[in-house]
Amino acid sequence: MLVDSHCHLDFPDLADELDAVVARAEAAGVERMVTISTRVREQTKLLAIAERFSNVYCSVGTHPHHADEEDGITSDELAAQTRHPKVVALGEAGLDYFYENGSPKAQARGFRAHIAAARTTGLPLVIHTREADEDCGRILDDEMAKGSFRAVLHCYTGGRELAMKAVALGLYIGFTGILTFKKSDTLRALAAELPEDRILVETDAPYLAPGKFRGKRNEPSYVVETARVLADVRGVSLEEMSRQTTENFFRLFSKVPRGEVIA
Repeated sequence: MLVDSHCHLDFPDLADELDAVVARAEAAGVERMVTISTRVREQTKLLAIAERFSNVYCSVGTHPHHADEEDGITSDELAAQTRHPKVVALGEAGLDYFYENGSPKAQARGFRAHIAAARTTGLPLVIHTREADEDCGRILDDEMAKGSFRAVLHCYTGGRELAMKAVALGLYIGFTGILTFKKSDTLRALAAELPEDRILVETDAPYLAPGKFRGKRNEPSYVVETARVLADVRGVSLEEMSRQTTENFFRLFSKVPRGEVIA
């Protein structure tokens, strides 16, 4: 069994053939998928997908690219949206300095609001951080001092220092198809070093297809390829890596039920 802990099934590239996408994931042994929110105000679209498929769950949150657009959404508003049984996480929220699609101040305000909601609800926060290691680390330290919360740094491409800080704070690190790219030697070295109980696999579909499918639209079934490379760099079997990452997923995303899902 594998889990795709981060995909975007509401994006147009996937939404037009969702039945087939979910069926291919199931056939590949991917038994849970979490479709991740990028705009709180479009949450109804994610809920419709999560309610349609028994093995699909969702989060609620504002991607940093949309931080200005949704600036001012409070932690209480976020927490209220998690009452739905299929909403199992907050986010994705965080800092993205690679693109200039959201002002740094609005991103930081949104990030902190999502952390507060994660702390209040006990649900994990899906963190997006890109080219922002120093500020992300500072906010994590600052907010953890106010009270613990659970989170994953998804699609990790940052430096070793931030990854180790996150692990030391009890957080998780998620790897996508980027791990399989030829030029990702540094990332693979980091993946080999992290504690086995702090790693997750994901696709970030429809983006970042693994090397085997490079240039194609990504989808949840391809998470198997990321797990395969992660297993190789850590010197374990695919079966063992599947077991480890799935156990980690259920520990972090504890609102998602284990066992067979009844449609």
